Amino acid sequence: MSLLPITIYGDKILRKKTEKVFDVDIDTVKLIKDMFDTLKNASGIGLAANQVGADKQIFIVNLSEIEGYELSKPLVLINPEIEKFSEEKIVMEEGCLSIPDIRSEIERPKRVTIKFYDTNLKEQRIEASELLARVIQHEYDHLQGVLFIDRISGEDNKKLKKELNKIKQRKRDFDYPVTEHMDYQLL
Repeated sequence: MSLLPITIYGDKILRKKTEKVFDVDIDTVKLIKDMFDTLKNASGIGLAANQVGADKQIFIVNLSEIEGYELSKPLVLINPEIEKFSEEKIVMEEGCLSIPDIRSEIERPKRVTIKFYDTNLKEQRIEASELLARVIQHEYDHLQGVLFIDRISGEDNKKLKKELNKIKQRKRDFDYPVTEHMDYQLL
């Protein structure tokens, strides 16, 4: 297992809708294990495959380091599809490993139902609420080429332009390995 460099704001793969997974082979299993190592190293709670350069519909979630979620099990979601969003919304602060040190209040549905496949390509379905629902929606967005900053109002987004440009140009320090500027697919 190894750490993978995280794709950063400006890398084209973050804006691409990812490809479906039809086979969980040894390379896919290694990717998933490496994603968990990368997530832990970066102190994150969710990571999508395109955030490590892989054009695959896979994301992982691990909330076990968060107070109140210590007993939650890590999740691997392959080819996920959100089937239902609650009408009730909740506002929470979000951040992203691909857009380090930028955080913003984002409104999202409080609960979701998501269908996905596990690593045995067996269909699963879970209903999630609160933080788990938030992370699922955030990571699902990544697989659609959507970033959380796309959900920030135009006025607030304008305020971020200077900082986003520094991230895009790698003119700042990062706390974990990141890609060189990337116009291609790594994995």
